[in-house]
Amino acid sequence: MNNKVNLFSMLPKVDELLSDNRINNLMGKIPREYVVEAIREELDIIRKGIRNGEYNVNTLKKETEKLPLYIVNRATNKARPNLKRVVNATGVVIHTNLGRSLISRSVLNNVVEVASNYSNLEFDLDKGIRGSRYSHIEEIITRITGAESALVVNNNAAAVMLVLSTLAKDKEVIVSRGELVEIGGSFRVPDVMEQSGAKLVDVGTTNKTHLWDYENAINEDTAALLKVHTSNYRILGFTSSVELDELVKLGEKYNIPVIEDLGSGVLVDLSKYGLCYEPTVQDSIKKGADVVTFSGDKLLGGPQAGIIVGKKIYIDRMKKNPLTRAFRVDKFTLAALEPTLSLYLNENEAIKKIPTLNMITMSNDELNEKAKILFDKIKTNIDDRLEIKIVDQFSQVGGGSLPLEKLPTKALEISSYLIGASELEKGLRMYETPIISRIYKDKLYLDVRTIGEDEFDIIVNALKAIADNL
Repeated sequence: MNNKVNLFSMLPKVDELLSDNRINNLMGKIPREYVVEAIREELDIIRKGIRNGEYNVNTLKKETEKLPLYIVNRATNKARPNLKRVVNATGVVIHTNLGRSLISRSVLNNVVEVASNYSNLEFDLDKGIRGSRYSHIEEIITRITGAESALVVNNNAAAVMLVLSTLAKDKEVIVSRGELVEIGGSFRVPDVMEQSGAKLVDVGTTNKTHLWDYENAINEDTAALLKVHTSNYRILGFTSSVELDELVKLGEKYNIPVIEDLGSGVLVDLSKYGLCYEPTVQDSIKKGADVVTFSGDKLLGGPQAGIIVGKKIYIDRMKKNPLTRAFRVDKFTLAALEPTLSLYLNENEAIKKIPTLNMITMSNDELNEKAKILFDKIKTNIDDRLEIKIVDQFSQVGGGSLPLEKLPTKALEISSYLIGASELEKGLRMYETPIISRIYKDKLYLDVRTIGEDEFDIIVNALKAIADNL
């Protein structure tokens, strides 16, 4: 006990540590509160070690000599934002856990300009009176999609809820049982419908739904026919579903609006680039859907938003729904969405400048070249403690989009006789700029499809730091 008391007395006091030059220099950069917290937390760690018998006089002296460095690191980490940049080396392009679609750098200039200055968010410059925030975006959306009118809310679930609340509150909406999808985060289409006030009428079976299933369910309380594109899964084999144009004819026959939830909005025909065909918003409008909803991020490649397009008579009603204010988008979203959509006026520009589209359509030659450059950079800076080679792998689109699509890619396979894949993964993940990789059969993989060339040095430095500590 006396020995432990002596060890405790060796610990420096908070004021002593605050006067250390290395710690004192932090005060002008980091709030004092964070520094003091860091000191107390590091001291508590050592106190716990003393109580557990982990130190003697010599080892404790060495530990206290390192204490200022530990405190500086801890205080610096406290001051950093919790939401931070990471390097996505997983090969999943629209990675839900890593922020989904990236915003084009060409778009960010407009976001900075609008966010750091006053703007005409709700001011009509021509008339000199109050305007609508939706007017800034409606024209470009209708021009690209061919719809009569458009409205933007904060995500696609909100878009679906607003549509159903406006067109079908306290009435019935018919939907195929095979389209009652879960859209992520345990949010399900039936739950969204319930919250909207619409009454769900599911028809058909999980794998087969026919036109007559819809028609037999129509009655005087039917307010809409709903088609949900199952973008995040596929049922294969003995299946049957009703195409949108068939549903439109049925809606016209009974004067009932047809709503299509596309989920992941696509504005270009991806089959031209070697991918599976995914229904475009333009196709849905051409086929006669009265209202179409889709996401602003995901395959569209813009900020998170829910976009509603369709017949003006229905969109005008939605604009008057009180939920529209609850779901409205802010200036940041509008400032990013408008220039993103403008890129779609020239498809080649969209493919080139919208990161999501660029990564999905990247050629094998481009991937191979990226892999070679990264490989050479790593081999130049790191010795044989890490074994690295270029291998063939598959990327995924992600974000609940194109679930069957496997994109051939190039990846760096990394292993070591000194450290396991899980330790390598943790070392990369805990680096100052976290690098998120994937592991398969005790090998770590870095997929170059989702790694920017400006991130190569980050990866090299992280691997070098790991290798130097082996």
